[in-house]
Amino acid sequence: MSDASQAVRSLRERLGAGTEDRLGRAVSELLENPLLHGAIGRAFDAREKAVQAQELALAALNLPSAADIERLTRRLRSVSLRLEGIEESLDRLDRSLAGVGAQRGEDLGERLSAIEQRLGALLDAVEARAGTGSRAQAKQRRSPAKTQKARAARPARAKRTTGEG
Repeated sequence: MSDASQAVRSLRERLGAGTEDRLGRAVSELLENPLLHGAIGRAFDAREKAVQAQELALAALNLPSAADIERLTRRLRSVSLRLEGIEESLDRLDRSLAGVGAQRGEDLGERLSAIEQRLGALLDAVEARAGTGSRAQAKQRRSPAKTQKARAARPARAKRTTGEG
């Protein structure tokens, strides 16, 4: 059986080698043929003119060509990638600011309370020097309308300074 398979292989190799050479020569002769070369050139020119005519017809109908749609698709992908990058950056920034903001919010409330106490003490000291009495006496001298306005303004000011509202 090995003799038969070797005979088939050698026949296949001889035919393959001869056919390959003949086919290569035939193709090179066809490509060198001026008649065929001219026909191929005219076919490519006709194709190019057909594409140009198609583009003009689409432009006249105000329709986008395949090239226009492809450019738009590439542009849209580019914008989408940029937008994803921006979103990721904003998420990172938001996470980092959330940690800092929570700490600052607590610190800010404490600081505002301390500042308010200091201002009260300073006001008492200034009134004592001026001889007008204490802060409590000054509050009693105010009219009821001014007192109500002052009470209403305090929460609004506190909200604005702490970033609420």
